[in-house]
Amino acid sequence: MRFSIATAWIDPAELPAIAKAADEAGYHALAVSDHVVNLETLKTPYPYTETGERRWNPFDPWVDPMVAIGALGAVTERIRFFTNVYVLPMRDPFTTAKTVATASIFTGGRVSLGVGMGWCEDEFDLIGQHFRRRGARSDEILELLPKLWAGGWAEHAGEFYEVPRLEMTPPPPAPIPIFVGGMSEAAHRRASRHDGWISDLISTDEAASHIERIDDLRSEAGRTGDFDVIVSLNDAVTVDHFRRAAEVGVTEILTMPWVYYGGFDQPLQQKLDGIHRFAAEVLQAFDT
Repeated sequence: MRFSIATAWIDPAELPAIAKAADEAGYHALAVSDHVVNLETLKTPYPYTETGERRWNPFDPWVDPMVAIGALGAVTERIRFFTNVYVLPMRDPFTTAKTVATASIFTGGRVSLGVGMGWCEDEFDLIGQHFRRRGARSDEILELLPKLWAGGWAEHAGEFYEVPRLEMTPPPPAPIPIFVGGMSEAAHRRASRHDGWISDLISTDEAASHIERIDDLRSEAGRTGDFDVIVSLNDAVTVDHFRRAAEVGVTEILTMPWVYYGGFDQPLQQKLDGIHRFAAEVLQAFDT
């Protein structure tokens, strides 16, 4: 079992210190979230709460994920980074390939790309990308990205993108794992074809059900090898809780460690103390 830290809506000025503390304390990764803008009024309800209300407040910070990862990579040595999640079909594949590869270069290959299909049609409209068929377009982007990252000449002929022979230099220094976030059957199928799955906030029993379905899909497709299951749990606090999560197939817990000792809104020093305390009380129990 590995443990990673979510950084959504945290003051950007605090992120370097949090990254350094997490690196020193033995956490596996930092997760950086993604939205370009936060519109005041939406025609699209937020799908991950019962009321449709967003989980954040107006003017909560959303940093650019790849700029943030590059900056945090410069002040850390070991910890990895992933996006939770990058709204892939809201971007073109070429800009995505370039920014992710560059972040990987400046972190020494410590980047994974967690992608989602997006829920906010208003944001797609503003940025000028089509919301409909975003899943099919994302599947083609995910086929194209490894070609652009390979370091040689690349070309591609697809339904959405016709790419003449070209090269994108410099390539990333290490393979970039692809994780897929989402709770739907389509998300499960997409994740099963790649390197991992990222959940929303769920219970351990719910996680077990999702993992069972993804395992079935991987078996049907003949997929073998390592597969990351990154889960945010709403019912796990103790070491025994996290051990049960590992037993049902969770490989990585995504959390904010300081929350266990005083809630979300704490001064930076209390966040750092929580990072180290959780490492001593929980991470060390899983240190093999």
